[in-house]
Amino acid sequence: MYHVEPIIRRQSTRIYVGKVPIGDNTPITIQSMTNTTTTDIIATVAQIKDLERLGVDIVRVSVPTMEAAESIRLIKKQVQVPIVADVHFDYRIALKVAEYGADCLRINPGNIGNKSRIRTVVDCARYYNIPIRIGINSGSLEKDLQKKYKTPSPQALLESALRHIDILDQLNFDTFKVSVKASDIFIAIESYRLLAQQIKQPLHLGITEAGTVRTGAIKSAIAIGLLLLEGIGDTLRISLAAHPTEEVKVGFDILNALRIRSRGINFIACPTCARQEFDVIGTVNALEKRLEDIITPMNVAIIGCMVNGPGEAKNATLAVTGRKKSSGLYEDGIQLQERLDNNTIIDQLEKRIRIKKKSLEEANFPAP
Repeated sequence: MYHVEPIIRRQSTRIYVGKVPIGDNTPITIQSMTNTTTTDIIATVAQIKDLERLGVDIVRVSVPTMEAAESIRLIKKQVQVPIVADVHFDYRIALKVAEYGADCLRINPGNIGNKSRIRTVVDCARYYNIPIRIGINSGSLEKDLQKKYKTPSPQALLESALRHIDILDQLNFDTFKVSVKASDIFIAIESYRLLAQQIKQPLHLGITEAGTVRTGAIKSAIAIGLLLLEGIGDTLRISLAAHPTEEVKVGFDILNALRIRSRGINFIACPTCARQEFDVIGTVNALEKRLEDIITPMNVAIIGCMVNGPGEAKNATLAVTGRKKSSGLYEDGIQLQERLDNNTIIDQLEKRIRIKKKSLEEANFPAP
């Protein structure tokens, strides 16, 4: 495989969300957010467990009411992943979720209330040893900044962020991370660049209200990928108008494509043409869904004919190249005698991939 120089990360301090480290050159983490009604504890827990199965590192839960805060206590008992409580306006909710075990508070200090209330929340976070995430969003800038800048801009987001950061600085609280999200990728990119030069705390990357799975993934991959290549970013969330599991998949796909963090199967598949000898698109889609549970890093190439197939197979963990009736199979770049019947290729490939997964795990973690 072509050698790529490692990305030089921006130096940042380290915080912990639960037991998950963020910043200070620790692995970049993937976050998502539930879209259930928090008081529907059964649905919320089920969604969090779906995210856990995909390997999410942190989950954010909106807590708009005191009743929702009470639900956090019960939700925390049923899940393993750290929970970030998203709180706005009512400082009493922040105090309650901290008491009930939230692993991080997502607040904007400036909208919590007067200085006394802000101090109370910060003292509470300090007491329970949990961090705060300051979340700046282009759609909810303070009214005076809207008036000053007329329209969202990197300078407006930066000023808003520094304003909230200054509040925490005055209270001698430095255990926080910051996001400066915008739906416009150019505003978001420049906002993060500017903020990265101003503070040492970890940065949470994201494109807010990015859109559907397709458009949102494209916008996020462009902006987040560019920032990560510049060494900016310590944790990220892909914001999609879709089930939260899609956010986690796209997040890991971005990190995998950048060779920052590998998890699960990286499918290499041709776009198909008249030369394909089996249904490549149907095969890839079926396998991707069937094999979501696999977390072992693997490259699987599924190519419909012999034109590019052997070349892709050289760098794949497993590969199949289309031939009439039965297709060629490769393992670790070597062609095997075994061939796969095109009529049952999905079942056969799934079986071979699971066998390979087991052998890779045994090689990395041999039995005592």
